[in-house]
Amino acid sequence: MRAGLALLAALALGALLAPAATAQTPGSQPTTQTDPNALTSPASLTVRPANHRLTGKQAIAIANNQSKVIDTKRHHRGTYPRAFLKGTDRWQVSYYDPRQKQKEVAQVIIDDRSAAATEVWTGFQVPWTMARGYAGAFGRKINAVWIWLPLCVLFFVPFVDGRRPFRLLHLDLLVLLGFSVSLAFFEKANIGMSVPLAYPPLAYVLARMLWVAFRRKPGPPTEPIRLLVPATWLAVALVFLIGFRVGLNVTNSNVIDVGYSGVIGADHLLDGKDLYGAFPKDNEHGDTYGPVNYYAYVPGTVAWPWSGRWDDLPAAHAAAILFDLGTMLLLWLLGRRIRGPTLGIALAYGWAAYPFTAFTLESNANDSLVAMLVVLALLVVRWPAARGASTALAGLSKFAPLGLAPMLATYDAVRERATLRPRVVVPFLAAFALTAVVVMLPVLFDGGLHTFYDRTLAYQGDRGSPFSIWGLYGGLGFAQAAVKVGALLLALLVAFVPRRRDVVTLAALGAAVIVALEMGITHWFYLYIPWFFPLVLVALLGRYGEPVPPGPPAPAPAHEERTPVPA
Repeated sequence: MRAGLALLAALALGALLAPAATAQTPGSQPTTQTDPNALTSPASLTVRPANHRLTGKQAIAIANNQSKVIDTKRHHRGTYPRAFLKGTDRWQVSYYDPRQKQKEVAQVIIDDRSAAATEVWTGFQVPWTMARGYAGAFGRKINAVWIWLPLCVLFFVPFVDGRRPFRLLHLDLLVLLGFSVSLAFFEKANIGMSVPLAYPPLAYVLARMLWVAFRRKPGPPTEPIRLLVPATWLAVALVFLIGFRVGLNVTNSNVIDVGYSGVIGADHLLDGKDLYGAFPKDNEHGDTYGPVNYYAYVPGTVAWPWSGRWDDLPAAHAAAILFDLGTMLLLWLLGRRIRGPTLGIALAYGWAAYPFTAFTLESNANDSLVAMLVVLALLVVRWPAARGASTALAGLSKFAPLGLAPMLATYDAVRERATLRPRVVVPFLAAFALTAVVVMLPVLFDGGLHTFYDRTLAYQGDRGSPFSIWGLYGGLGFAQAAVKVGALLLALLVAFVPRRRDVVTLAALGAAVIVALEMGITHWFYLYIPWFFPLVLVALLGRYGEPVPPGPPAPAPAHEERTPVPA
């Protein structure tokens, strides 16, 4: 009881701190007037601009001497340079290939004062600035080793069982932390290592979730959850973790394009503008998500209206904080419903301590919204209509949760070993359809379904990206198609097997489906880990029961008087 009160107090504190997101937190894209990366064309290539040492012609000469540029020009015949002023003290020399529709194939950044090339980019690191390893581009200080490693320890240690060091749960948690190795290479701009290193943990999670779903027997657990510390200690630690996460968001986090997209979409909804096909040039493809994503940003945008620029975006901070707190609250409620208060605290704590959920929060992304809605679907799983509505909401925020719809639609029939009679699935389908229609009303009345499809699913299906093995290496189209087909078949298969299931089994199956879908997409990123992480946590920890409280000491045996035996 005390642990639950502590959690509620922590969540209330976090919710109260959310308005403080109006503090001057640096955004990932400053305003044009103060943007140190703003590009302008010099009036002349032979005359020094005001307060500059170099001319444009001199900057081009420095760039031409870079070995990567020389190699690029050798492979791209006809490539020509253009010099730009970058901010107030740098030059950018870009090289374009006229044979590839003026594609930029190399880029050199030159410091005007020292006349030195500070950055040279070729290949996919030209169009993808997020592949350059800029410090703090995602989440700012959360990436610091002195913050990331303690979070890893806090996530892992409470679930260690010293009496069973080779417990499989230990390996499960270490693998979930193993994405950190890939992230470390990403932050060093070594995409050739970071991308392939993300797939072994994904493959392990997929296999482990299928193992849990098909091997465990639903029913009362035979083993209690074993924590290294009492649950009340976890609740106290959770209070501090929430305060730390919210405080870091307010004082040292950035809003990436994902959060910016949410604020723009919410502003369009409030102003009656078309939701799709009319985003500004600094976030032209921000309308690639489902409409629920933009609805979720409306309350914050009402409180802190959009300025029209990519500034501090307090509405995005507030939304990210509330998505994060909402996921924790729903995990706590779900854990209490499945097993009891200890599991509820453990699930909420696991979310708060896991570094990749903090990475998402401090990037002010929308991916915790997906997690929150997926957990909501599990929480209301016993009510078909509520389950259908929450599934539609999750699927129309970002589209991967739509893969859970078949499994959630047939949950009652499979669990009760019944046939798919209409009365079993109609409430789910009716609620799903009604919710989807209501959510899609702005789409239907504005640009229509064709524009919606073109800006969302079609764009995401056609976009290139170096952040998956499919986009990095190329030539793997057949293998990628096979993985996608396999993921869809898995989503259909788990709608009917295994026949015996409960919420824990459902969580394992759902995690497997989402991971399988993620493994087939061209643009994968670490922000997508929270899509499946809460389901994995429920599947791993929900298999155990509440700790058995120590009983009263056994009464001492009654003293029996014995008759002395004569010597």
